[in-house]
Amino acid sequence: MPMMVLTAQFLSINSVDLSSYTRKAELSVEVEDKDVTTYSSLGWKVVLGGLKSGELGIEFLQDVAAGQIDSIMWPLLGTVVPFSTRLTQDAVGTSNPAYSGNVLIKKWSPIEGGIGDEASVGVSYPTSGAVTRATS
Repeated sequence: MPMMVLTAQFLSINSVDLSSYTRKAELSVEVEDKDVTTYSSLGWKVVLGGLKSGELGIEFLQDVAAGQIDSIMWPLLGTVVPFSTRLTQDAVGTSNPAYSGNVLIKKWSPIEGGIGDEASVGVSYPTSGAVTRATS
């Protein structure tokens, strides 16, 4: 069975490659389950898929120097911007699909951590609209 270790994940937000700041990126998508059970289901629950949604969770290493991650993300607060992520930095293909869409930048934490911690920022952004999977 093929297995993989993540060593060079790719992440861009608002068309800016943020991979060099990214320690962790997780994209999850789901669909609501809608109960459409009737008496004719003979006691079994029947469900249909409803609205789809997604979330992009990221852990960045912080850098507040001019032109770095803090100055890139701060102006995006409150806006919907495009994102793209894939398992490796390699070109998009059948072995390295790209997942993309739009996210709402609803939070930015310029200062996180305690004494002796690395400066990092953990955020989670809801998707806005469809998330797509591309292999070319």
